[in-house]
Amino acid sequence: MRARIPAEVRRTRVAYTAAVALMLLVGAACTRSDADVKATEGVGGSSGTIAPDAPQGIEKIDHVIVIIQENRSFDHYFGTYPGADGIPMKNGKPTPCIPNPWGSQCAHLYKTTSQFQDGGPHNHHAAVKDIHGGKMDGFLNALGPAKYFCYVTPSQPGCQKKLGPQNQADVLSYHTREDIPNYWTYADHFVLQDRLFAPSDSWTLPSHLFLVSAWSAACQDPKDPMSCRSNIILNNPKYVVSYGDKPAYGWTDITYLLHKNDVSWAYYVHPGTCFNRPCPGAHGDGTTPNKNPLYGFVTVRQNKQFGNLKRYPDYFEAAKNGTLPSVSWIAPGECCSEHPASGSPIRHGEAYVTRLINAAMRGPDWNSTAIWVTWDDWGGFYDHVVPPVVDENGFGLRVPGLLISPWARAGMIDHQTLSFDAYLKFIEDRFLGGQRLDPATDGRPDRRPTVREEIDILGDLSKEFDFDQEPIPPLILDPLPDRGDGSAR
Repeated sequence: MRARIPAEVRRTRVAYTAAVALMLLVGAACTRSDADVKATEGVGGSSGTIAPDAPQGIEKIDHVIVIIQENRSFDHYFGTYPGADGIPMKNGKPTPCIPNPWGSQCAHLYKTTSQFQDGGPHNHHAAVKDIHGGKMDGFLNALGPAKYFCYVTPSQPGCQKKLGPQNQADVLSYHTREDIPNYWTYADHFVLQDRLFAPSDSWTLPSHLFLVSAWSAACQDPKDPMSCRSNIILNNPKYVVSYGDKPAYGWTDITYLLHKNDVSWAYYVHPGTCFNRPCPGAHGDGTTPNKNPLYGFVTVRQNKQFGNLKRYPDYFEAAKNGTLPSVSWIAPGECCSEHPASGSPIRHGEAYVTRLINAAMRGPDWNSTAIWVTWDDWGGFYDHVVPPVVDENGFGLRVPGLLISPWARAGMIDHQTLSFDAYLKFIEDRFLGGQRLDPATDGRPDRRPTVREEIDILGDLSKEFDFDQEPIPPLILDPLPDRGDGSAR
């Protein structure tokens, strides 16, 4: 599963490792002028012989952090990353040509440097069109036909900036290292996943429900888990929770097992989030309930775990003080979600993620931490890999995925078939002795069609680690790196 690392990246990594080793040898501390870009200070280092009772293997991970962003496909972000299963190319040019209902010819993919995209529909209906029976060529056919869209009527004012060279919609665009440098740097130095599929071929809420429960359903009686049935559409308000509503998600989620086994957890959201209506005054840019599903789970209320829904300042404080819970999820507000058409540039989302990672790296828990970064669905953007069908609910289209940890296999491209279920599997293996969200064994049966953590094709995230290596030191990155010409991004 290791891909050949390009010579440029190898030289960068060797230079970086040598510099860190020299720094530790002489005991020097280097500080950048920007307070947010402090140099590595040897956090969590160790020396001497290993004690007989020292943690080994997966037991070295005491803190799992899952950072989930929004609406980008793998090919859109990493389609040209060296060694990854990316955009099919010939002579450096993309070969896919996508049927275009608004042009005389099919349309090619194109490189963009824009920090803003519109994306496309990303519900179940759109996924079916995009996949097109495995042809993966319906991304333009899935778009709306209204004349006010630039790809339908490109002569409208301002449309030139929104379209590709063939007037194609930006769902066919892709980025390179220059646009998202920190994400590519994490891939260079840690692990990139190139077969991570969204858990369902649908939108944000089902993906986030799968993230914490391995299922998306609608419940006739939320107090009765057996009344819940698979549902990845979730367009009926009766089955969807808004802030101030009573819980509607009655099936079993991972916090039920974590609480049962005294494993600490937290779900961190944007400071502007107001859980209970009416909200006093203007509460700013909060995390929507579709990205904060544990708010709506019956188990969280019944087990009196509602206080584990926290805000970002609590995360930064815990990271600084070495009091991170065993399991953390972090969901964005609109300002930094990378959601297309949100009005915020991609770099704001990358900067937000970088600050979260920097905080963990600077804290005393770094040497026992695994951070996974992913995106909840494909956002309508092109991807060339046909999603496997594992049950009636998914998988969905491919999304980017990164592992960042001192024990990561540096430079690895993980080609295993993965989904958000793999995060749950790792959490269960590390903290719950391998207990699954299995109706037959978890003590709270529901009607989920599949024990997702046990499907045959699901990879094992523990293979992304080398627990015998020297731990990788913190890699503190500038949240807003220069463009390369000295100007700020």
